[in-house]
Amino acid sequence: MIARIIKRAFITGGLTASGLLSSAGVMRSARGRGAIFTLHHVRPKQQRVFDPNAHLEITPDFLEAAILRLKRENYRFIALDALPAHLASNDPQPVAVFTLDDGYRNNLEFAAPVFTRQGVPFTVFVTGGFIDRTHTLWWETLADLLEARESLRFDFGAGEEILPLSAVSEKQAAFDRIAAFIHDGSEALAVAKLNSVAEGHGIAPLVITETLTLGEAGLKKLVQNPLASLGAHTISHRALARLTEEEAHLEISASADRIREITGSRPTTLAYPYGDPSAASPREQMLAAERGLAVAVTTQPGTLTSDAALTALPRISLNGFYQKPAYVSALASGIAFRLMGRG
Repeated sequence: MIARIIKRAFITGGLTASGLLSSAGVMRSARGRGAIFTLHHVRPKQQRVFDPNAHLEITPDFLEAAILRLKRENYRFIALDALPAHLASNDPQPVAVFTLDDGYRNNLEFAAPVFTRQGVPFTVFVTGGFIDRTHTLWWETLADLLEARESLRFDFGAGEEILPLSAVSEKQAAFDRIAAFIHDGSEALAVAKLNSVAEGHGIAPLVITETLTLGEAGLKKLVQNPLASLGAHTISHRALARLTEEEAHLEISASADRIREITGSRPTTLAYPYGDPSAASPREQMLAAERGLAVAVTTQPGTLTSDAALTALPRISLNGFYQKPAYVSALASGIAFRLMGRG
């Protein structure tokens, strides 16, 4: 817990310093051609005693403030599928692109009105298994499971262990350990084990999926908005790089096909689940291009350059822990990534 506090303080300090340098006109080249922003939940804040996914949500007010800040700094807002043309052009004006992962209901209820009011295009990356209620959001299931319990029995492969959960720090330690278990082995089997444990405690993971994410009817309503578009985000939300090539190919292709069934046209954009190098490797970039996906985005932080690989584009997360417009400026400047050795 102390390590997390120190890390956030370090990041806050870096953002503050980046903002000051940007205001002083230092390192202007770091801004590049613009930035793609990543969002997940957009909703009014609901306080929870244990909230391990707090970084994945921002408020509608902050989203609007972020957009207004970027407008003030002369960013042009474009849709993700218009990005290749911008990067191929000589247009010196930086662009801002907004994307939202997983297809949450609050994207329609709270985010879309903000984008509409401000005239900003946005792409929502949707997971086929969430649309059809066949797959679960394990990070949401796990948060609910740990929040209300004093202890939990869980088998990591060597027999059941009892995880203490009395303190928030113990809950966070258990969350991190189970998350690592999910990422380190067979994701599908580990998530199935978590779901089984949750069901044994009266939690229904598929109900969580239905409660939190848009189904086909909701997505059809969303894309009636001319500013909205859908992008592929696989079927199962598993890390593609840890699947066989055949499995990864099917995840990408079937996801795009599912969106075509909803909208009538096949998407040209993809977001890799998790999006870090361990989840999205050069193989996945090749597969995306082979399936006709012109743009694919990672979660690697950074700003855009003219020579950026279109199937491995960086994105900047609007993180729930750093909801200040000044931080948006600092991130978009690109200076923060230079200071932290990420660009």
